[in-house]
Amino acid sequence: MKLNLGLSESARTRPLADGRVVVDGFDADVTLTGVQALFNQQTVEHTYDACEFPIATYLRTLQDPARPYLAVPVFPSRHFRLSCIFVSEHADVRTPADLAGRRIGISVFDMAAGVWLRGILHDHYGLDRFAPTYVIGGLEEARSGDEHPQVYPDGFSFESRSDASLAELLAAGEIDALMTARAPSTWPVGGVRRLFDDPRPAEQDYFRTTGIFPAMHVLAVKRPLAEAHPTLSMALYDAFVRAQALARTDLFDSTALDTLLPWQLEELLATERDLGPDLWASGVAANRPMLEQVVDYCVADGLIGTRFTVEELFAGPGAEQILAT
Repeated sequence: MKLNLGLSESARTRPLADGRVVVDGFDADVTLTGVQALFNQQTVEHTYDACEFPIATYLRTLQDPARPYLAVPVFPSRHFRLSCIFVSEHADVRTPADLAGRRIGISVFDMAAGVWLRGILHDHYGLDRFAPTYVIGGLEEARSGDEHPQVYPDGFSFESRSDASLAELLAAGEIDALMTARAPSTWPVGGVRRLFDDPRPAEQDYFRTTGIFPAMHVLAVKRPLAEAHPTLSMALYDAFVRAQALARTDLFDSTALDTLLPWQLEELLATERDLGPDLWASGVAANRPMLEQVVDYCVADGLIGTRFTVEELFAGPGAEQILAT
């Protein structure tokens, strides 16, 4: 059958788009597009049969009695995100704890970057998740509403700014900090700096402490389609595992470097020595602690009211095979 698959563009999805990897038993028509545009389209218009999906938003869909989506345990995007906290040079902020009582910009409250950062700063850096005021707005352009449907939980202090972008507000000192998935245009010039000047050691310490490489996105299939085709989830899982393996293999090709990194292979090998060869693992078993943690953080944020088990995240057609991964 024909399968419309919506993905962001990366080395991990490119093999699916260029035909080097196929979804066995299905004719996959792959569309690659920008992350936020993809999410906005899927969460509002539900365009694709299967789609790369923000992980916290997926957890929110499980509270809908219809449970419109079913996740597959592959994670097209991961990031530690301590590198993604920016502060204004106008603000006397040197440590995460200094952000208590300050104003932090965030473009989408339930985006995975924000969920993970609120949890990590709360658990590991002494910043109570409820202590700042969260300022909602567009990252690079003023925005009058949410990019996709949001919930604003009780206990937090929120403001909305539609007169200027968060990047502009940060540079002007009208907000003290910014949690973001994408660096603002006002950094590294424009009166903006990172909270962690050198985030890599901090992120390595977090990994050594927790063993978690946070997932930002998951793959989500429309549940009625998964129910009609019980082999679909496993076929997608297998395809994404193969595509990710190809993405790694491509970094060994020194004929013409795929990235701007002159030592791209050495960077890969050094990272695997530090974080382990299976740092970007697919499947349930290797990701159980990470999945349990993101559920806990979504409960703590008030984004969901149920502490779903890992099994519940993937409960549906083909679950026996999926849960064995």
